[in-house]
Amino acid sequence: MNIETLDIAVFVVYVIALIGIAGWVSREKAGHAKDTNDYFLAGSSLPWWAIGASLIAANISAEQIIGMSGSGYKLGLAIASYEWMAALTLIIVGKYFLPIFLKHKIYTMPQFLEQRYDHRVRKVMAIFWLGVYIFVNLTAVLWLGALAINTIAGIDIVWGMIFLGAFSLAYSLYGGLKAVAMTDIIQVVLLIIGGLFLSYTALNMISDGNGAIQGFVDLTNRLPEKFDMILSEDNPFYKDLPGISVLVGGMWIMNLSYWGFNQYIIQRTLAAKSIGEAQKGIVFAAFLKMLMPLIVVLPGIAAVIISPDLDRADEAYPSLMTLMPVGLKGLIFAALVAAIVSSLASMTNSVSTIFTMDIYKDKKPNESQQHYVLVGRLVSLIALIIAMAVAKPLLGNFDQAFQYIQEFTGFFTPGIVTLFVLGMFWKKTTATAGLLAALGSFVFSLLFSIFWPELPFIDRVGVVFLLCTGLAVVVSLAQGKGDHPQAVNVKDVQFGTSKVFNVSSLAVIALLIAFYTVWW
Repeated sequence: MNIETLDIAVFVVYVIALIGIAGWVSREKAGHAKDTNDYFLAGSSLPWWAIGASLIAANISAEQIIGMSGSGYKLGLAIASYEWMAALTLIIVGKYFLPIFLKHKIYTMPQFLEQRYDHRVRKVMAIFWLGVYIFVNLTAVLWLGALAINTIAGIDIVWGMIFLGAFSLAYSLYGGLKAVAMTDIIQVVLLIIGGLFLSYTALNMISDGNGAIQGFVDLTNRLPEKFDMILSEDNPFYKDLPGISVLVGGMWIMNLSYWGFNQYIIQRTLAAKSIGEAQKGIVFAAFLKMLMPLIVVLPGIAAVIISPDLDRADEAYPSLMTLMPVGLKGLIFAALVAAIVSSLASMTNSVSTIFTMDIYKDKKPNESQQHYVLVGRLVSLIALIIAMAVAKPLLGNFDQAFQYIQEFTGFFTPGIVTLFVLGMFWKKTTATAGLLAALGSFVFSLLFSIFWPELPFIDRVGVVFLLCTGLAVVVSLAQGKGDHPQAVNVKDVQFGTSKVFNVSSLAVIALLIAFYTVWW
């Protein structure tokens, strides 16, 4: 497909504007040089609206837009459970996890693990997360983003990855988290407007010009099997989303790990002005998550009718973009790229934060603040280069990259959740027990995948979580050390939340009940 001159102009204006705004918000007062708090935590100054928007911008990327649309093309609306259950997970994180993290005044998740357990746990988990972020998350975003650009504009995938990486560095490398978070407001607005227009256009096409509402009615009538939220055992995709387990089983573990203990997500809340601002930001993000299936899943379902003969499911969203009118195509293209580069910037910033604060600073503790900031910038660059080099070998042959990401991370998330949850809420958990649970997660998951391959991976995640938790409890009790000297005293933590947070949380729960009741 050829991009028209007007589309190119719209996109170029977006690129220039974003880089300019990022430079403006990143400026420092005369005589002040960025320190680690400025660069990695935005000077602890983020307001709620920036936190909420940035949480979504970091989360919604190529793996979500392209990957979940692809899964919508194959599985249907059921894949939206990842979005809607995440909204409720965010409420739990804001209520019970965030107060503990902010009380400890941490930069990174590994730093919390050292404060709660010991240095071994911090180092092991820091290395683990660096590997996952570079070889799974960054590679997925780069590859799927470049695939979309290739489908829409015909640009070679390698050059597409280079452009995405260079663009994300151009607006984030100097300013750090503040540049990323503040410009994410623009990214999210663009993403929502572009995504809603694409959905509207697709539904209007299905209704032959009779409007999006009629198009949605026609879509549900023509493809009723695509609107089952809870899949039955005879569904060909039951193994991906195994029925009621989606609501009560392993998806909770996946979501708690992602939204509660994932550095490039939780880092925004650690940079808040106050805990109240962080919690308002989280509930704002929860409402945005409720909207996301309309933007990332519905187009994939619509593509079953509009483009029924696609070679790959992940081509569903890009194929719809080719049908957009001139000018608006450029806007939607900019929205897609906005989602991609904001996630890339978030991930590279978190990689640099973990490497600098958890590994490099431990080896060289007496360097200047500006030296650590420089190291962080270099690490961001190196991480992107590595991810570009390995993206095609790792992801080039997968039909549904989103499912690949979920299944791969599912090997490790049960142990991570055990490590953190027991660390926060059970004083007797020892460092050795927590470390064994984290490492045992991979072993248990591998054994299940070999000897019980037909077990749906979401169910496997739930079972492995129970095994990891049991292992940690047994080891802790066997060591007989009593309460850990660095255990969290929850009596000293303020878990109270504002009226706005409480009412908003009830609204999210009510919406979830309504959605699952209608499309059960």
